[in-house]
Amino acid sequence: MSKYVYYIFNKPYNVLSQFTKEVPEHITLQDFLDLPSDVYPVGRLDKDSEGLLLLTNDNHFKNKLLDPKNKSPKTYLAQVEGDINQEALNQLSKGVSIKLKKGFYQTKPCIADKVNPPNIGDRVPPIRVRVSIPTSWIEITIQEGKNRQIRKMCAAVAFPCLRLIRSKVKGESFEDVLLGKGRHLTSSEIRSLI
Repeated sequence: MSKYVYYIFNKPYNVLSQFTKEVPEHITLQDFLDLPSDVYPVGRLDKDSEGLLLLTNDNHFKNKLLDPKNKSPKTYLAQVEGDINQEALNQLSKGVSIKLKKGFYQTKPCIADKVNPPNIGDRVPPIRVRVSIPTSWIEITIQEGKNRQIRKMCAAVAFPCLRLIRSKVKGESFEDVLLGKGRHLTSSEIRSLI
């Protein structure tokens, strides 16, 4: 039996991608998962983002997925303020300039498409709604992961992100994993991720 753990979790909004509570009121992965103490997330999702989060204690697996040379695609669904247009999608696809802690960064080309609203429940708590301003959804696939990158990209094209959900990791959607739930990966899923 392998000593390694490979786990997929569908992280809800307002949950930190860590097991340690820095203050008692924090909601962390320990509130949902009972995994060995050496298991950690592969990458992060911000507290205000939702979706798929891989966890493992296999550092080789983790490093392979996180190494920029391996170009591991991550797909997100983003609900944005306004009815996004083709010009903004083209800008996102080509790459936009976003502000990081150490200056500006030009994002790499990605895939960005307008999509129908996904068949998912409302966020808890719900997003802000402005009656006079519609919202729309995009699916965006990137191969990098700068801090709050998708949100900054959407802001750069003047369509602020209201809700962000990681929907696929390396093309795998894990649709059976419900929000706030998780499960161990199958051996074939592990192989396809590597």
